Amino acid sequence: MPVKTYRPTSPGRRGMSVSTFEELTKGKKPERSLLEPLRKSGGRNNKGRISTRHRGGGHKRMYRLIDWKRDKLGVQARVTAIEYDPNRTARVALLEYSDGEKRYILAPIGVRVGARLSSGPEAELAPGNALALRDIPTGTVIHNVELKPGRGAQMVRGAGGSAQLMAKDEQWAQVRLPSGEVRRVLTVCMATIGQVGNAEHARLSLGKAGRSRWLGRRPTVRGSVMNPRDHPHGGGEGKAPIGGQPQTKWGKPAMGKKTRRRKSTDKFIVRKRGSK
Repeated sequence: MPVKTYRPTSPGRRGMSVSTFEELTKGKKPERSLLEPLRKSGGRNNKGRISTRHRGGGHKRMYRLIDWKRDKLGVQARVTAIEYDPNRTARVALLEYSDGEKRYILAPIGVRVGARLSSGPEAELAPGNALALRDIPTGTVIHNVELKPGRGAQMVRGAGGSAQLMAKDEQWAQVRLPSGEVRRVLTVCMATIGQVGNAEHARLSLGKAGRSRWLGRRPTVRGSVMNPRDHPHGGGEGKAPIGGQPQTKWGKPAMGKKTRRRKSTDKFIVRKRGSK
């Protein structure tokens, strides 16, 4: 999928780049049976208070129901369309099974309209097919990895993402994630062969502030341009350095502080991300 750039006819166009959408099926509308309304929170919790700043607005969307579990074992499906999904960076593929049921999955690199996909121990080692980790050879590139059997994929779902099956025994497999972390996962967990499509997404440039607003991102004001009463970074003449630990608006450490809370899952991490 190439990236399209524009002539600098305006300041916003100068740095803007967009996807060419060549891989999408022309004229295909979303499958209505797999759509749900998507309500926006504007960054507010159930009490109406802002718990996540800089959220709000954005284009109206419908949510596409994605088959994260791939639990239709042994039933062959045909890819009928590759579609755009506004809720994620990856493209989605519409599968039509031999019994007539339709489901969305993430579209991997190499999967085209007309391809035959399946899941289960009898499935081939081809992009888009889903198997348990125990049935996948070591060294295989995978995505859409489960953490708990039957719960559905939770890891490696973004555009261009891929993990690698490093080693396995009877019960546990070691998977190297895109961050470099090596993690132990049960071999009965499902994963999909191949790499997530739309890998060029990381090369896109929004180009103008309005495009961030379309995505539901509201403006962010830097603390260093505020007054001292409004932010710990505020004050000083000119572009004054922070002069200490970077902090949030409420004085909490903003960079460098470890925020991992779930110590109970440390036993599953073989090698931490960023370690040599």
